[in-house]
Amino acid sequence: MTGYTVHPVARVESPLTDRKAAPKQGDEGAPPARVVFAPEFHAAAADLRPGDRLVLLTWLHAADRDVQSVHPRGDRNRPSTGVFSTRSPDRPNPIGLHTVTVTAAGPGTITVTGLEAIDGTPVLDVKPVLGAVSGR
Repeated sequence: MTGYTVHPVARVESPLTDRKAAPKQGDEGAPPARVVFAPEFHAAAADLRPGDRLVLLTWLHAADRDVQSVHPRGDRNRPSTGVFSTRSPDRPNPIGLHTVTVTAAGPGTITVTGLEAIDGTPVLDVKPVLGAVSGR
């Protein structure tokens, strides 16, 4: 297989520092967090506004990339399941997918709700949440 190089566009600033204490999903008590864009990407973030719904793609840098199966949500009473059937952060390519809402925007930063990523998590890309697309 071919290798790929990906460069973060931003990083997460969050009060969440302990991966084990972080919520499993953003709607399970994630505190507000800031996304701080690298200076070379300030222009790319200039049109983000409060109220915008975004999808953040992150690199889950604290993940174990050798894990291929997990007990979902860490519950040993549940059967071991391949990571591609789960939202586990531990996986061969630990890319996080987070739907967030912008609550504040400033030069090179946004504040968001719904982000369960820990402090220092690299952000790979930011995309708007799209509404339904008409096929006709």
